[in-house]
Amino acid sequence: MSKKKTKPPLRPATEPARPAAPGFWDATLIPFLARRSLVLAAALIALASMRIVSTYSQMSPTWDEPGHMACGLQYLAQHVYRYEAQHPPLARVMSALGPFLAGARPLGIKNQDQEGVAVMYHDGYPERMLTRMRFGILPFFVLAACVVWLWARRHFGNAVAALATGLFTLAPTVLAHAGVATTDMALTACLSAAFFALLLWAEEPTWQHSLLLGAATALAVVSKFTALGFLPAAALFAFLAYLMVERPGVDGVVAAAKARAWPAAIAVFTGALGIWAVYSFSFGKVNAWNISLPAPELFDGVSFAIYHNTKGHAAFFLGEIRNTGWWYFFPVLVAVKTPLGWLAAVGFGLAAWWGKRARLAYWMPVAFAAGILLPGMTSHVNIGLRHILPIFTGLAILAGLGLMRLLERAARTKWAGPLAALLVLWVAVSGALQHPDYLSYFNELAGSTPERIVVDSDLDWGQNIIRLQHRLRELGASQVAFGDVNLHANHLMIWPGLPLVQNLDAFRPVEGWTAVSPTMWMLRKYGLGYRDLSVQPWWAYYHPVEKVGTLWLYYIPPGTFRQAPPGGR
Repeated sequence: MSKKKTKPPLRPATEPARPAAPGFWDATLIPFLARRSLVLAAALIALASMRIVSTYSQMSPTWDEPGHMACGLQYLAQHVYRYEAQHPPLARVMSALGPFLAGARPLGIKNQDQEGVAVMYHDGYPERMLTRMRFGILPFFVLAACVVWLWARRHFGNAVAALATGLFTLAPTVLAHAGVATTDMALTACLSAAFFALLLWAEEPTWQHSLLLGAATALAVVSKFTALGFLPAAALFAFLAYLMVERPGVDGVVAAAKARAWPAAIAVFTGALGIWAVYSFSFGKVNAWNISLPAPELFDGVSFAIYHNTKGHAAFFLGEIRNTGWWYFFPVLVAVKTPLGWLAAVGFGLAAWWGKRARLAYWMPVAFAAGILLPGMTSHVNIGLRHILPIFTGLAILAGLGLMRLLERAARTKWAGPLAALLVLWVAVSGALQHPDYLSYFNELAGSTPERIVVDSDLDWGQNIIRLQHRLRELGASQVAFGDVNLHANHLMIWPGLPLVQNLDAFRPVEGWTAVSPTMWMLRKYGLGYRDLSVQPWWAYYHPVEKVGTLWLYYIPPGTFRQAPPGGR
């Protein structure tokens, strides 16, 4: 007798699917990140700080560093701020603090850049002076990373805070500008702190939060004047998000404004007093307006910054030079100078924001990033991604949210957890492979010729002369034709110790070794400084022997110019 096979009973259509079993990503990793968030963040900040400090001895001074230090040194030693008012004192004072404590004093040279270089070389140890200058900026990096952790932890929990902080400390552009004695890292830290203080104050307008908001805003303003545009823009976008999400109506807005009137007055008074204190409670004539006001250097500086932006600044981008900039300059640079894994995490973060857009907290990193990017896109001064460097704090929080979204989906989607790990690995490896050249970092989208996209502080800012010296020594070179913005031949031969330096002439090549900066090449190649655009620099007709960091190294054998050189006049 044959037995019939019976089919198993079908699951009723109404029976719910079994929940996915907890896995490593959601059951182990997320709780670990939540429990150890502070320890992980502290370790990541410490590791990034060591990476930054390790670049000091390998990167020669960038073109802006000596001048910034000279302004800060004048402030510390003579209690005046007269070299240049376009940039406020905070970052400059911090860059000059180490040299000042080591005994450096102003030498009285009228030009701030020449003064800064002279002070650096005055005691015979310029490399030590440069290290002291750069150490003054490191606290701003630590502050910015701490703000990322505090902000993410308050609104999204410990695990997101650890992820966001880690991503912030791995961003090559952040590491680059945390390692040079300029104003951009100070703005990043203080502007981020001011916006976070604004969020705290909006939630709880206590007198403590009012004082914190005023003090943080003052620090942002005296770090860089672009804070006067970025912070109000970010606050406006945050307020618009509040109106869309909370829908308070006119009565609700009026009631909230009344409740915050006195706290706002405390914040404004604290901020104004803090700014005036940084300017040493000075009082005098504002040259632009012909009236006397407290902190006249502040108003002169703001006026000059507005004039600079209106006039524009010559810059090279995607094969052309303009004085008035490009609206797409900063979006393109974010796309090509940020690790692709980092950008992918931001993309997942934006998806998480959109999915939870009914929660006001998810709008705040977007509001902050938009408050920096959109005003930046109107700027006529397009000479570096560093000018919108604070955007990386808001984007880091979004990226942390993106990674958390992947980890939370790992129980239902097998690829989500490994993808999150892959993105972190991609970011970490791409930055580590670039060490110590974070300043010239470009991702895979830029290809092998990033100088065709942009130059200046995004690629070649004078930072590779130490590397050039090492390579010329290996080659046994006895001379080199080279030109730098601030360091003259005698400086270059003292430190970093180049061989005999000859002036670089774009139309008169010399036999032997020549090093050419891509910044100088692109600016001259496309006509800046030359009336006759039909005549190209001589190096346009030769192939470089090799690249030394970002510099092109040429060799012209002896006897080559018995006849007229190609392209010569």
